[in-house]
Amino acid sequence: MISFTSRLKRRSAGDWVFDTIIFLTLLFLVLVTVYPFWNTIAVSFNDGLDSVKGGIKLWPRKWTMQNYKVLFVDDRLFRALLVSVTRTVIQTVCSVFCTSMLAYALSRKEFVLKTWLTTILVISMYVNAGLIPNYMLIKKLGLLNKYAVYIVPNLVDIFNFILVRTYINGLPDSFVESARIDGANEFKIYWNIILPLIVPSIAMIALFVAVGAWNSWFDTYLYCSGKVNLHSLQYKLMEFLQSSQNQSSSAADANSMAVAASSGASSSMVTPISIRASITMIATIPILIVYPFVQKYFVVGMTIGGVKE
Repeated sequence: MISFTSRLKRRSAGDWVFDTIIFLTLLFLVLVTVYPFWNTIAVSFNDGLDSVKGGIKLWPRKWTMQNYKVLFVDDRLFRALLVSVTRTVIQTVCSVFCTSMLAYALSRKEFVLKTWLTTILVISMYVNAGLIPNYMLIKKLGLLNKYAVYIVPNLVDIFNFILVRTYINGLPDSFVESARIDGANEFKIYWNIILPLIVPSIAMIALFVAVGAWNSWFDTYLYCSGKVNLHSLQYKLMEFLQSSQNQSSSAADANSMAVAASSGASSSMVTPISIRASITMIATIPILIVYPFVQKYFVVGMTIGGVKE
């Protein structure tokens, strides 16, 4: 067996040059990717008035927790956080279940209407009715200012349906046939046979749904803006940002705030720059925590349908 030292000695100068270029290129891409995120963290922990002057790179000039205190001093933010968490969990579970069950039904060769129904679903993905018809539909269904408006319209995502159905089509038909011979009905086949085999695609679409549900605020603005108890975290943070911008424009412009900062004015005031950075961190960190747990399924999930029996 060739030792590691021997392999290093056999490498030519061209190999070393090539590896060095690749390493430096990847290092540059990592720095370009990480720097904006790290800079946002630094701004979020920096004094609001001092942030207006700019020049903050990798470390805050004036440490403060005031930006986060302003956001969390109101109990409504915690209520909005609870709404977003429960909405994300319930919507993810319900959407994954309904989408995967529909994908299994329309993947069966013996289902005579599968081609027509699949075509209709795919067309609906490309041709949308528009904002006003959607709002009228939600109103007719009695979902305005109801918690169910976060769940019911998002039970099935067509793009996720296509991904899961393609994955199921790549599974051997012998699994389903043997289960039917043993007397299993369609739901038992789906629950006990198909569902455990499509975990990679399930994990992938679960992350898609969870990220979309967590970051969503426009549906709150359209359907639940009149009921404070149903405001999501993203919608509440958007309100904080707008309020901070309005206060900034009504009190003074950016130049006067910079002058106040340089003259040693009180630093208890937050600014749009600092509050925006804090909001970004609050909205991003939960997804960063969840992502590593499903990352291992991404390669498998994105190559669905590549192998067939």
